[in-house]
Amino acid sequence: MAQNRPNSIYKKYINRPNVTLPAVLFILTVITTMVSGALFEGIDIFRHPAMILRGAPFSFSLLLILGTHELGHYLASRSHGVITTLPMFIPAPPIPPMIGTFGAVIRIKSPITSKNELVDIGASGPLTGFVFAIIVTAIGLKFSTIVPIAYSEGSVGLGSSLIFKALSYLVLGPMPEGSDVMLHPVAFAGWIGFFITAMNLLPLGQLDGGHIVYAIIGRRHRLFSYAMIAMLIALGVWKWPGWIVWAILITVIGLRHPSVEDQHEPMDPRRRRTTTAALLVFILTFIPTPFYII
Repeated sequence: MAQNRPNSIYKKYINRPNVTLPAVLFILTVITTMVSGALFEGIDIFRHPAMILRGAPFSFSLLLILGTHELGHYLASRSHGVITTLPMFIPAPPIPPMIGTFGAVIRIKSPITSKNELVDIGASGPLTGFVFAIIVTAIGLKFSTIVPIAYSEGSVGLGSSLIFKALSYLVLGPMPEGSDVMLHPVAFAGWIGFFITAMNLLPLGQLDGGHIVYAIIGRRHRLFSYAMIAMLIALGVWKWPGWIVWAILITVIGLRHPSVEDQHEPMDPRRRRTTTAALLVFILTFIPTPFYII
């Protein structure tokens, strides 16, 4: 027979995040990203398993960006009394061109009651991760090398966002004609951080950008999401086919956004500034053609 729990005890129970699963997933993701980092360095870890440590700089840099992104969401949620899981990293097979992880997530377990809360929770992750991606990229570019384009012919090239171009110029100086940058694994982790930030800030569905758009336009969010899906498909045809895959995935997950309780309560000026900052970060990190053949 089920028994009713005292309300305070029940709240304390559901508010206590599970530590075991996030910890196990984190350890697995450290291993898979270290393997990926070692493989990017050209190391045969089956013959030299101890050299997996060569993948540590890539692993640490990437997980730092992903971790601070999700920690931003987590802390913002907790500050508003919204119950969430701890950040959970998702390991992936460390097989090139995979990077050893599918990213990290938190799951919100209680309603978000206002637009101000929605903006804080939605924007805190990408804004925090963006700051750490700048630091990681600047350090990684210091160890990167400039090579002739002929040296890298036939390999996969990475598109540059506005922020990555600016950092490259500041750290490496003007690029000589006919040259390209061979990224150090730490700089590659920074590039991935910017790319993931832009993907999360896409203004549709229940992505971070979708949360922010819902706070701005409310129930028109779903129609806006359909328009954005159409734009992604057009970008997929015109620029990079991966956008079509991403559009399908987001559509399958769902474009509907849960409503907030105080639907008619407007955002305050500080949250409006936060939405502007998130839009600026999206513009700085978005890459129409992330990957191409040199």
